[in-house]
Amino acid sequence: MNKRDYYEVLGVGRQASEDEIKKAYRKIAMQYHPDKNPNNPSAEEKFKEAAEAYDVLSNAQKRQQYDRFGHQGASMGSGGFQGGFSMEDIFSRFNDIFSNQQSSPFDGFFNRGGEGGRRKGSNLRIKLKLTLDEIANGVEKKIKLDRHVSCNTCKGTGAKNGTSLRTCNTCQGTGQVRKVMNTMLGQMVSASTCPTCNGEGKVIEERCDVCHGDGRTLAKEEISVRIPAGVADGMQLAMSGKGNVPPRGGVAGDLLIVIEEIPHEQLQRDGKNLIYELTISFPDAVLGAEVAIPTLEGAHTLKIEQGTQSGKIVRLRGKGLRDIEGYDRGDLLVHINIWTPQNLTKQERELIEQLRDIKSVTPKQERNSKSFFERMREFFQ
Repeated sequence: MNKRDYYEVLGVGRQASEDEIKKAYRKIAMQYHPDKNPNNPSAEEKFKEAAEAYDVLSNAQKRQQYDRFGHQGASMGSGGFQGGFSMEDIFSRFNDIFSNQQSSPFDGFFNRGGEGGRRKGSNLRIKLKLTLDEIANGVEKKIKLDRHVSCNTCKGTGAKNGTSLRTCNTCQGTGQVRKVMNTMLGQMVSASTCPTCNGEGKVIEERCDVCHGDGRTLAKEEISVRIPAGVADGMQLAMSGKGNVPPRGGVAGDLLIVIEEIPHEQLQRDGKNLIYELTISFPDAVLGAEVAIPTLEGAHTLKIEQGTQSGKIVRLRGKGLRDIEGYDRGDLLVHINIWTPQNLTKQERELIEQLRDIKSVTPKQERNSKSFFERMREFFQ
C-alpha cells in the first residue's frame, strides 16, 4: 500500500514551521489517541501514521531527505520507524509533545502501563459536569471519590505488621513456574504464572488485620483538579496515579475524567464558535436599532443596520471559546430572524394593511443561491 504524503497526513504545507508541524501532530495524536478510541484499529493506524510523519518532518535532516527523495529518502539511515514500530515506541519517543511547559495534572495522560514494569492498578472513571462559562475560562474543581489506597498498617504488603512474608517455595521468588516437555522436535520449555503465589514471588504467612491480606483499603478522598479552558463534551482527561492501587504492591491507576457539558440557555456551541439566535421586530429591521445580546463576558450591544434581512449572520470576532491548545479563540455568530406577529388587534391590522401596497416594502423576488447552512459553514471556515 502506498504511503500518504507526510505533509498531507499532518495537514500542513511544505513550508510549515517546526512549531506548526508540532501543533498539527499534537492535534491529530490527541484525536486518534488509543485511550480515546478503544478497540478502533482505524484510529490506531492514523495515530501511527501521524507519528511516522512527525518523526520525519520534525527532524531537519530527515525532512530535507524526504523533500528531495520522498519516502525512500526518509529511510536513508534515519534510524526512524521504518520497518514497523510499536505504540510504546511512540509514547516513549514523543511523550514530551503532550506535556505543557508548566506542570499539569494531566501530564500523565499519554503514559502507558506501569512504572518500570510494576503492576498497575485499575483506572477510575468519573463524569464532570461543566457550564459553558466554566469551559470558556477553565475552572478548578473539587472532586470527591472512593478509591483503593495502599494499607498503612502493612505498607501494602498484605502481611501482618508488614513482616510476615516468605519467598514462595514453588517458584523460588520468580513468580513463574517452568515446565519442560519432550516432543518430537526436542525439549520445549513453557512458563506460566505460579499458582501458589499468583506471580508475586512471596507468600503471606499471617494476614494483616486491617486489609486482610489485600494490601489496600478503601478511602474517601477529595482532590483538586484544574480543567483547562476549551474542553469539549465527551472529552476525556486523565490524572496519573489517582486511580486504584493494585493488591499487594504496584503503582496506582489513573483517574479518567469525562467532560459533560451543560447546555447554555441562550448560546449554542459549535467547536470553538458560539451561535446566538436573535429575533428582532419588523420596524427594527427596517429602521435599524441597538439590541443587547448575551456573550460569555456579559451583555454586548449590537447595532442592527437599516434594512437588515432575515437570516443575516453577524460575526463578533473573539467572542467564542478558547482553543484547548491555547493558540486561538472562536467567534460569536449572531443569526438574525425577523419576528412576524400572529395575533393583531383591529387597529394594528389596519396599520399593517396600509403598508401592504407601499412599493418600498414589497419584497423583491430574488432568491439567495446559498442556503442558511451553507452560509453558516462559510462563517465557520
